[in-house]
This record gives sequence, C-alpha cells and structure tokens, in this order.
Amino acid sequence: MLDLRIENARLLKAEGEVNGSLAVEDGCLRLDVGGVEARQTVDAGGRLVAPGIIDLHGDAFERQIMPRPGVDFPIDLALLETDRQMLANGITTAFHGISYSWEPGLRGRENCVALLEALAAIGPRLGCDTHAHLRWETFNLEGESDVKAWLAEGLLGVLAFNNHARSIARTIKAGTKAAKYIEQTGLSGDALDAFVDEVLLRADDVKPAVERLAGAALNAGIAMMSHDDPDAATRQHYRAVGCTIAEFPITREAAADARQAGEAVIFGAPNVVLGGSHTNAVTVSEMVAEGLCDVLATDYYYPAPLHAAFRLADDGVLPLHEAWRLISTNAADAVGMSDRGRIEEGQRADLVLVDDGCARNPSVLATWVAGRMVSSGPGLQL
Repeated sequence: MLDLRIENARLLKAEGEVNGSLAVEDGCLRLDVGGVEARQTVDAGGRLVAPGIIDLHGDAFERQIMPRPGVDFPIDLALLETDRQMLANGITTAFHGISYSWEPGLRGRENCVALLEALAAIGPRLGCDTHAHLRWETFNLEGESDVKAWLAEGLLGVLAFNNHARSIARTIKAGTKAAKYIEQTGLSGDALDAFVDEVLLRADDVKPAVERLAGAALNAGIAMMSHDDPDAATRQHYRAVGCTIAEFPITREAAADARQAGEAVIFGAPNVVLGGSHTNAVTVSEMVAEGLCDVLATDYYYPAPLHAAFRLADDGVLPLHEAWRLISTNAADAVGMSDRGRIEEGQRADLVLVDDGCARNPSVLATWVAGRMVSSGPGLQL
C-alpha cells in the first residue's frame, strides 16, 4: 500500500506542467501507480505541485536569535521558529548561512559554535532537511583549525569564503553604518576601529589559509562557494583552489566568468522580488535573462524564492518550470544532492502544493519532506 496519493494536480516537471497524480512510498516518489491503494489521499484541486524549494544560503534565522540589538533568544527556539517559517514558504532543504568571523558577538566564534551544536542536536526535530553553510571570513585566521575539525567531523554542508574585512573597515571609518557593527560586536566605536585596523594587518596570511581550507574541504567532499566576487580575477583565484560555485557575484564580469567555466552562479531571490539590489549590485532578473544565474537563494527573506520564480514567469523572463529550476533542481545539482529537486520516479518526495491563482501572490497550501506532511494551510482537502 502506498503512503500518499496526490490527485487532480498540475505537476511541475522538467518539461513543464503535466496534469496528473503522483504517489509516495517509503519517502520516495512513485508515478503511474493507478489502482494501488494509499493510506492518505490529497485532492490538489487543480493546483500546482512542484519540487520542494532548496535554499543554499539563508541567514534570516539571525533575526530569530537577535530580533533587536542586544536582545538574544535561545538558539534552539530560534531554529525551531525558523523551521516553521521555511516550511510555510515551501522550503524543504535549507543551508543556514552561519557566519564565522573575526568579529566578536553575533558572528563570532561563540555564537558559531553554539549554532553548529544546536543544529546537530535539534536536527531530528526539524521538518526541513537543514544543513550548515559555514560562511568563513577569510581574515579569521584563528578559526582555521576549527573549520578543519568541523569539516572532518561532517558538521558542514557547504563552505563559503567571505572577505568583508576591507569593506567593513571602509564602512566603519566612513561612519555610515558603524552603529550596526557596534551593535553586532558589542565593542565601542574606538575599540572597533582599532580592532579592524589590527585585523587588516593579516592580509598576507589570508591566501595560504584559504588554500589549506579549500584542500580540507575537497578531501571531505564538501561543496565550496566564493562570496561576493567583484571581478573575474577573484573568481579565477577561487576556481584554482577547487571552489566551483560563485555566490552573489557583485559584477556581471564575475558572473560571466563563472558561467563560462560551467560553474553554478547563485544570486539572491529578494533582488528579483524587489526589482533590483538594495546594495547597488547587479539586477538579478537581468542576470537570469542573460543566462548568468543558475540558483536563487533566500538570502535574508524566506518567502523570496517562491515569489521570485512566479515573478520571473509573470514578467516573461522564463517559463515557470524553468524559473522553478533556479530554486530547486539547479540548487540540488550545485551541491551534489542528486536525490531531490525533480518530480521523477524514485526521487525523494519533497513537494510543495501551491495556490497560484494570483501569480503575483502565490501561497503555499502544503509542504511534504520525504513524503511526510510538515506544513499545511487553509484550502487543503484531505
């Protein structure tokens, strides 16, 4: 007997929408199983059933930990609340962007260790298949041994190389957003200014540290990303050490270099929803139209991938089944998850039922992870 049958659906498959039904058995998809009984049947009511959304970079969970400056909530509570938010937005696999910076406070070692430990402990209670995407700040030389140990222990799903030291230094000295970093680090203005100057003196030691950690990640079989590549030369540097995913390149040049090399290029889905970048970077819908974007991530807003896919389709940039690849299939492929991201026989039954009656405001009616319903809303018929 099958565990679940979803009938009267528009299935979003690789070739486009197909009217039909599907079933779930032992957490995997079964197609063309008419006549076989199921323990539960769901009438999709002609609505869309799509592969679950796969988010390779999301850090909105930080707002659950510190919703206001200086106000900290327990990490397990924050992760559980984040889990509910992701599932309600159709996200079935997630990589939490956990920063490990030279900065103290929210993105320092203590919080990073606490997050990794909490994620490992609370994982069985989460509905979303959740992994750690470690955002290692390359000037954080003291953290190199930690990262090597975490790679060896299998605690990381993705390793990203971030280099924000110089931009943070410019921001602090310009006084434009100094208050933000004072709040995050807990340091006074003068202390933070002096500390950043000290960190920048490490520049000559950064490249060898990157090379050593890249080698450790390759040995562990962990996907690597370079973050905010400003130009082709930077992308080529990271490619040379085995880092084959460009995450949020800030120029067309960097994205084009990665794409020419056949590498996955990730951009933020909020950029598509908002119609442009809030930091004056590239406009992602234009990158998609030019074939320079493979994956869209939540970045800082969990509803964004769902709405971005429909926005791209409604604007005529891509048909929906191709736009959906950016938030599911391509994301799975980028990090080697061949068992999900498609509605195909034998694939993991990660699914989302969407009411798309209004293309500019689609809503998730139900989410399944490995065939188990983990979120449901009004309008679902069981």
